Amino acid sequence: MPSLPIPMISALVLGFLLIRLWVVDRRHGPLAMLLALCAVQGLVISLAQHYQVPLARLVQPVTATMIAPMAWVAFQATAVRRLAPMDMIHLAVPCVVAVLLAVQPQMLEGVIPASFIAYGVAIIWSSRSSADALPRMRLEAGNMPARIWQIIGWCLIASALSDGLIVAAQIMGMGHLQPWIISISSSTTLILIGALTLSGALGQGAADADQEPQAQTSTVRSADPQDAEIMAQLEAYMADAQPYLNPDLTLSQLSRRLLVPAKQLSGAINRTTGANVSRYINAARIAQAQRALQSGESVTSAMLGAGFNTKSNFNREFLRIAGTSPSDWLDRAQSVPR
Repeated sequence: MPSLPIPMISALVLGFLLIRLWVVDRRHGPLAMLLALCAVQGLVISLAQHYQVPLARLVQPVTATMIAPMAWVAFQATAVRRLAPMDMIHLAVPCVVAVLLAVQPQMLEGVIPASFIAYGVAIIWSSRSSADALPRMRLEAGNMPARIWQIIGWCLIASALSDGLIVAAQIMGMGHLQPWIISISSSTTLILIGALTLSGALGQGAADADQEPQAQTSTVRSADPQDAEIMAQLEAYMADAQPYLNPDLTLSQLSRRLLVPAKQLSGAINRTTGANVSRYINAARIAQAQRALQSGESVTSAMLGAGFNTKSNFNREFLRIAGTSPSDWLDRAQSVPR
């Protein structure tokens, strides 16, 4: 009776996720490429380990080492900066593996896990500062994009550690477990990475958008004259253009509009308000939502009008700032005598 191995099932699942990413989310960039590579790797592992296809066994190490560099490129292009010609240098990793496969295959046991660990650590380290470290991520999502990328980084490291289990199994005379270790660990890692790429929190911000005027203020606490100048410029822009009403607003867009480097703008907001950029912008959105609620708008209408795309983000930020849910806050506000 025909059977489907675990990696083949994971490849099919990832294939359906890829179609969803293309058709529903309309994302065709590096994240889609990463998901496609995960699907291909599931297929290759299945052909190599279960169906014993010789060509697949040769290709497996090369396709495997394409995933970690692609994860790094997807992270950079989606969260940090635009793609650049320098990103092509990461093709060197699978090229080196292809050469070693031909001349020194025994070295692959160290090179492949090392590449996964290196890229995993790089992603975790680069996303450690949450929203402020990811200028191309939508500020509405808060720290969620950073957490997702950190999980992807840990998935890469876990994949490398599974190679250690294979070596341990061979030393202990349990080499027959190798196909199971490869199938289960690889399939789990591929599915996790693939599923995480679908998160709406990783959706890249849209182009800059101007909004209509509305006043917005903040409390300035920094004594640095340069910070004060940046914050004055930012608050004037917030009042005149209401950029926070754009749900796709990113730190990168603010930086370009104000002609202030993203890191410098982020630092000024941190030192002046005691909050990161995401919380600063979301505070303005919650204030806008509160005004809308008091004017008679529904919670959903106030949420969307204030620049939030998802109710979970809106409720989380509302609770953080107001200390209660939107409906409870409105009940309290309406009960206060005017």
